[in-house]
Amino acid sequence: MTSSSNTTAAPSLATVLKLLIPSALGILIFFVPMTIGDRTTIPLDHMVGAIRDLLGGASGYYALALIIAGALYPIISGRWRNSTTERVFLVFKVLGVAAAVMALTGWGPAALHAPDMLPFLFGKLVIPVGLIVPIGAIFLALLISFGLLELIGVLVQPVMRPIWRTPGRSAIDAVASFVGSYSIGLLITNRVYVAGQYSAREAAIIATGFSTVSATFMIIVARTLDLMSVWNLYFWLTLLITFIVTAITVRLPPISRMDDSAVDQEPVAGSGKRLKTAWQVGVKAASDAPSLTSSVWLNFREGLVMAISILPTIMSVGLIGLLIAKYTPLFDWLGWLFYPFVAIWGLDDAAALAQASAAGLAEMFLPALLMADAEFVARFAAGVVSVSSVLFFSASIPCIMATRIPLSIGRILIVWFLRVAFSLLLAVPTGMLVQALAAS
Repeated sequence: MTSSSNTTAAPSLATVLKLLIPSALGILIFFVPMTIGDRTTIPLDHMVGAIRDLLGGASGYYALALIIAGALYPIISGRWRNSTTERVFLVFKVLGVAAAVMALTGWGPAALHAPDMLPFLFGKLVIPVGLIVPIGAIFLALLISFGLLELIGVLVQPVMRPIWRTPGRSAIDAVASFVGSYSIGLLITNRVYVAGQYSAREAAIIATGFSTVSATFMIIVARTLDLMSVWNLYFWLTLLITFIVTAITVRLPPISRMDDSAVDQEPVAGSGKRLKTAWQVGVKAASDAPSLTSSVWLNFREGLVMAISILPTIMSVGLIGLLIAKYTPLFDWLGWLFYPFVAIWGLDDAAALAQASAAGLAEMFLPALLMADAEFVARFAAGVVSVSSVLFFSASIPCIMATRIPLSIGRILIVWFLRVAFSLLLAVPTGMLVQALAAS
């Protein structure tokens, strides 16, 4: 434990600047829209667009290289031997390579080259993700490595236990998922759970309620749905809805019935001086943080590994999901389960939105792909559900299954259904409100 002399001593100017400058730059890059040319969007999106323009036709070969690397990575590292899940996903990654080659060369059945199939998946999702995840990871270092994360965690401690029934330390997991990725959040959660500092229920709440896609991936969703003009409203309202839905699901089975005993309980923080404590914790984290170059390199490396890990499965599972959505009634049938939660608001696209939301079980991006041409409220709701549903088979569910958290597929599917239903119930009226605000 840190001694009080270390925590209460006045920080040096260099340490304060180390906390404030990177944090301010990170907030600027991720959350402050700027107009360059005829586009108004956040700086990170401008950067990715500029790099894609610079690469031109080579961007497709860059994405293919990442996909091939992603298929080779579990073979070279030996991870494919770890579990049946790893072996199944290795098959999907190899299929992802084949799909990417077809997308790039035009080879294969004509049905796969319809504008809403391989060309859309490869051009609108895979290439942007291949660029935005590693580039975004570089700038995520500014948000997560220099004390801002810890400072925010302390500030929100008083609300975590009463609202989400998790300890204050889980705030860091929640923020890490949104500004980093679900894989970072799950890595933290599993580590803390194995150390006995989370109960099984707390770990399950965090894994299924906070470990959603990152802010960088949300940019892809917003761009696909033409929501960048309301990016800040979309981002913050999606975060709010995600966490409201989590507050509901923690009080319902199966999560509410899970074991809630932890070996190492978090001490209850005293009242008062929270701002001072948050500042001290933030400054301490900044003081202990590695150099900017070390943080940037570490985050870039992790972002690159993440990109090669998710791109092949996005390509294969995404394509399979699109084919199922287009040529089978599976998601139509499943979607009717969600229809009442949309129809209650009198939305014209109620059936299409319900069915697109059901498709999100295969790949979180499918609701955005399927609703890209819908009217504003349906597009906004699809963008929210893509994120707030949290659970999908192309990435997050296998990541959860790879941890020690005691969540079966059956439990995960029940939580997914509850999350989608409540998300739709909240997202549709929220979209109506945003539409009214944008029009005023």
